[in-house]
Amino acid sequence: MIYHRNILLDKNIKAAIFDADGTLLDSMHIWRELGARYLESLNIEPEENLAAILYPMSLEQSSLYLQTRYKLNFPVNEIQSGFLRIIENFYYHEVELKQGVKKFLDSLDIPKVIATSGDRNLLQAALIRNGINQYFSKIFTCSELNTNKHEPKIFLECAKFLNLEPNNIAVFEDALYALKTAKSANFIIVGVEDNSNLDKRARIINICDYYVKNFLSGGL
Repeated sequence: MIYHRNILLDKNIKAAIFDADGTLLDSMHIWRELGARYLESLNIEPEENLAAILYPMSLEQSSLYLQTRYKLNFPVNEIQSGFLRIIENFYYHEVELKQGVKKFLDSLDIPKVIATSGDRNLLQAALIRNGINQYFSKIFTCSELNTNKHEPKIFLECAKFLNLEPNNIAVFEDALYALKTAKSANFIIVGVEDNSNLDKRARIINICDYYVKNFLSGGL
């Protein structure tokens, strides 16, 4: 078993990079609920397997699907704007921290930054409302760096800011592909369990230096 308290004792870890969605924030479910929430706002009953149908699609593709399947008399861009309003409302007013996050951040007495694929403004609103914004010295976003987490650029930019080598920095991530990217750049990698990645759990555990089920109890 690998417990998160061992992370606190690891003297090689001198700073930490945290992903946001699915790692700090319990937010991944909004993407599965988005289509249903939109239809329900129009008093339309969504089909039972709508989440599975829309999940692999882009927002534009999802909008087109709803327009066609439910015979909506709105242009695709208007449906897409409706999606974005739901997402914005979620981050500003609903999204919560994952279990034990605040206490763990408080106990991790090293520099901390965020590396996210998400939107800066939405993320900051969520961090401030949940009382953890002050723990992070900087937020790095993929869009602002013109990159994604399939390549290590965002993690290396964090390392440059922290003025440390990757082998002295722990990267906390829930996504297998992002963990693989950080590992390839020689970071210490910490897998964080999330419902959206349970099908990849065994593979995540296999490649990680540490794995936490949640920030309260840690371990497998």
